[in-house]
Amino acid sequence: MSWLLLLLLCLVLYPLSRANCPKLCSCKSDDRVTCEGREVDHFPKGFSRGSRKLWLLQNDILENIEENTFVNLPSLNEIIIDKAQLLVHIDQHAFGNLPHLRYMTITNTGIRFFPDITNIHSEDFLLLEFRDNINMQVIPSYAFQGLSTGTLNINLINNGLIEVQSHAFNGTDLDHLNLTGNQNLQKLHEDVFMGATGPTVLDISRTGITALPIHGLKSIKKLIAQSTNNLKKLPPLTNFVELREASMTYSSHCCAFENENAKKKKEFLWSPVCNRFYGKNYVFSNTSSEAEWEIGSTHSKKSMEMNSALPQQYGFLESEAWFDSNEDEPFFDYGLCSNIVDVICNPKADDFNPCEDIVGKDILRVIIWLMNILAIIGNVVVLIVLLTSRYKLTVPRFLMCNLAFSDFCMGLYLLLIASVDIQTKGQYYNYAIDWQTGAGCASAGFFTVFASELSVYTLTTITLERWHTITYAMQLDKKLHLRHAIVIMCGGWAFSFIVAILPLLGISNYKKVSICLPMDINSPVSQAYIIFILLLNVIAFLIICLCYIKIYLTVRNPNFISTNGDTKIAKRMAVLIFTDFICMSPISFFAISAALKVPFITVSSSKILLVLFYPINSCANPFLYAFFTKTFRRDFYILLSRFGYCEMKAQLYRTETTSSIQNSNVRNGALASASQVGQGTVYTELLVATNRQQCRAHNLNSEESHQTLTGIYAVN
Repeated sequence: MSWLLLLLLCLVLYPLSRANCPKLCSCKSDDRVTCEGREVDHFPKGFSRGSRKLWLLQNDILENIEENTFVNLPSLNEIIIDKAQLLVHIDQHAFGNLPHLRYMTITNTGIRFFPDITNIHSEDFLLLEFRDNINMQVIPSYAFQGLSTGTLNINLINNGLIEVQSHAFNGTDLDHLNLTGNQNLQKLHEDVFMGATGPTVLDISRTGITALPIHGLKSIKKLIAQSTNNLKKLPPLTNFVELREASMTYSSHCCAFENENAKKKKEFLWSPVCNRFYGKNYVFSNTSSEAEWEIGSTHSKKSMEMNSALPQQYGFLESEAWFDSNEDEPFFDYGLCSNIVDVICNPKADDFNPCEDIVGKDILRVIIWLMNILAIIGNVVVLIVLLTSRYKLTVPRFLMCNLAFSDFCMGLYLLLIASVDIQTKGQYYNYAIDWQTGAGCASAGFFTVFASELSVYTLTTITLERWHTITYAMQLDKKLHLRHAIVIMCGGWAFSFIVAILPLLGISNYKKVSICLPMDINSPVSQAYIIFILLLNVIAFLIICLCYIKIYLTVRNPNFISTNGDTKIAKRMAVLIFTDFICMSPISFFAISAALKVPFITVSSSKILLVLFYPINSCANPFLYAFFTKTFRRDFYILLSRFGYCEMKAQLYRTETTSSIQNSNVRNGALASASQVGQGTVYTELLVATNRQQCRAHNLNSEESHQTLTGIYAVN
């Protein structure tokens, strides 16, 4: 019988609901009104006060929603306007007095201006969603004031927003704010959250935002900024008071939170105030590898487990006599010694970009400055002296100029790295992206690869030229002339330039690490590129060693007249090979292992190689190939004498040079011409011995024959 009464009731109510249903719309038994299709050319008014849901769907003819359309509907809790692409205007009085509205969405429309929703006055939690309205560009000030007295979740997703004005969220209790997909939105106004409570969750993923507002971030507990490529710098971390979770685009931003976590824990541990309050109840343990922080629910019971014992000077804090805590008394710390909660952040720092400054340790910071100053000044002096010398530009001089220039470029690389490191010290996470993806890092990477390859190429050429000169000392037709050296070095410059520019063209890159070396081996081509360069440097080192060994064997040959200079020659050869070895061997070994994806050291450890080994040749070459030779010292003092300095010293070198040339020519059985005297230099004992053994009848040009041996063979 009861089911018959229920059926009768339904039959009575159904026609009544149909009778109150607006024209052009359909009504359901759950008090839902749906207006759908092309025939709805205007949104009807006079909805039943008992209507709970109003839907406008898939309409491609409606252009305007008039005033008082959604007004005084006390039971209405849901408004959906979807796929009305010709809807361009919503009257400012269209919404009003909807006390139980809980969900409102306006999606995929053509509206140009954010509608006035400040008169809705909802008393419940409200989810507001504006999605895929590509013509809506501005969220005005006070846009949500009066919308609801309850908590708000606002989704402004995939719109055409370019600006969110000051105080836009004033007067709201904002829980979630989602701005995902507004790719033209580049900045939030500094005061956008002024006057608002919240937000607790902020999502700015896939936007063009370049900076977060300084104000209004203290209540954020979760920050989402994935694929937000333009957000490269974070506001001061002290603004994120409540932050517990962050999902960022760059791992360097997570380094900011990781460093802040470590800083807070350190301050907490070493604070005498906190240690006094918690002194009795600290429990120190060595059984855990990580610090575990546990705060009890009672007033005064606090415990902390750490991975190291309290330092001796704070040992008194463990004594009950210092602070007798009564568990029955209330515990007050006034927030000074609150629990430290880590911020969980992704993505984590990877092996290539650890959470540290560019150089890292302070001792390395000091050394890199010494290295770059030494490399720059030393090689600039060499270039000035060689290029301003009045003596003829010979093959050795020309090669030395190339070597000094390449080592000068290495000094510039070290200077760039050291300068940026000083500027970003302690806050590299805010500059990491701009630096590693910018022109500065690309320039530094180009300088270092170009300089290192040109330096290795030039050192190899110098070594081969010296070996060739010794081997074919008496065969003038096989002598290397300046034009030959120019052609050889043009090839070296072209090779070094191509190798250095390839990472800028997509074969590996300089963006992978903060020190701007081409460490990207993700593709087979990039991996082959790195291995090719490293193996080529190893081969060059072996060639240099082999040539110096052959030269040394020539010097030690019993057929040659042994002199005191032989020992000096041998020592200088050993120094050259040793500096090359300590410079190239560790770097090549670890770099090749990393290129083969079997790394033995981290990027942090590789910075030690960068500072201590990588620039050794650039700093040592000016001394080994120039400053320690008589020829260079002669040119240096003669240059100073032009400005009135060291004139006596310069005159001594001029006299010694002239005397040496005349004596050598007499021993060879020939008189030097006047023109040859003006271009002479110091004979080495090695070449004198060679001349004596092979042919005393030949008269060699002093300058061109013996300056090929300056550097390691000139006797001090």
